[in-house]
Amino acid sequence: MSEKTHDLEGAYALKTPEDSVDYYRDWAARYDRDFAADMVYRSPETVAEAFAALGGAGPVLDVGAGTGLVAEALARRGIAPIDGVDISADMLAVAAAKGVYRATIRADLTAVLPMENSVYSGVISAGTFTHGHVGPDAFHELLRVAAPGAVFAVTVHSAVYEAGGFAGQFATLEDRIEAFRTEPFRIYGLAEGEDHADDIGWIVSFRKR
Repeated sequence: MSEKTHDLEGAYALKTPEDSVDYYRDWAARYDRDFAADMVYRSPETVAEAFAALGGAGPVLDVGAGTGLVAEALARRGIAPIDGVDISADMLAVAAAKGVYRATIRADLTAVLPMENSVYSGVISAGTFTHGHVGPDAFHELLRVAAPGAVFAVTVHSAVYEAGGFAGQFATLEDRIEAFRTEPFRIYGLAEGEDHADDIGWIVSFRKR
């Protein structure tokens, strides 16, 4: 693997939205090479495939868009338009340059989002609901901006699914969502024995009622 000044452990140690802004500022230009390629990062393709299989369609909100890996996977499947939201302007600049987004929106996913109600037919995310990033309370805002019937497909790291309150939060949303499902997957395509080779995530999918 290439030498890095930023790594997964550093990303997992983030505590606040400001920490994320600072950390990803310097990592943005190298993220696709130093992380996604080196770690054989499977989440973007896996969640895009799940979204497409559920009949997901645009307009889609890509939550925690980063450098646009999820949007690229959606675009390969002919799904558009896609808006990306992320707290890091530097990551969004990389994403916007790929030409796969209708719009990129800098916003704090732990706060009120700058979108109108019921504007998205789909909500997708990879790698955002994990250690040190965005917690389960964000789903209240994501449901607000999603239209009735909107398809959700997001990854949640298995280590925070229960401990981080995601399972409990989804249980409280039963009257607002339907067709709830979880499927495990391997986050990285690393060789057996490498660090994080056995890391497991959940593809969480449902529709807004």
